[in-house]
Amino acid sequence: MIETPAEAEVGLRERKRRATSRSIQFAVLELAAERGLDQVTVDEISRAANVSPRTFFNYFPSKESAMMGENALVEAPALIEEFVAAGPQGDVFDGLLELIQKMALLGTGDRELHQLRRSVLKEYPQLFAVKVAGMRSFEGVLAEAVERRSGADAADGDVSSRSRLIAMLAITTMRHAWVRWAENDDSGSLADNLQASFHMLRTTL
Repeated sequence: MIETPAEAEVGLRERKRRATSRSIQFAVLELAAERGLDQVTVDEISRAANVSPRTFFNYFPSKESAMMGENALVEAPALIEEFVAAGPQGDVFDGLLELIQKMALLGTGDRELHQLRRSVLKEYPQLFAVKVAGMRSFEGVLAEAVERRSGADAADGDVSSRSRLIAMLAITTMRHAWVRWAENDDSGSLADNLQASFHMLRTTL
């Protein structure tokens, strides 16, 4: 796995945490692909990941959540407040690009893991629905952050509607980058694809 410059700046403790999380996610996905999630126990996942069950539960509350991966929104509040604090003077799409790039690094820029998850989750539509719901929640969080960053009167319906539109465009652009990155091994890093997709958005609008 190729390390990006941003990942290289992460502290040792965080690097170890990500490595453990990755091992757990790979273990549950591979075991589920082989035998089905219902036939796999947390003890088996822990052994395959070379961690204790206690460590497993320090990272994920259930084997289903481990299959879906880490939720970047859990760690995102500080990043969102940083985005809001930039205020209306900065370009909102530049700010959203930076925010989404940072949030992507809180999750994973691991193409191999992402491809495996996409493949396995096709057999679990109920978990895929949870992923979709999470994306809708993220859209709402972004819309609120854009509105707050604008500094406009919250009672202004046009501001709220415009903020929602901006958030929807950002989410669609993020998905565009994610698909290009996940489906093409030669497409560069996730951060590079986000940069390219946001540039494409600007030239299209």
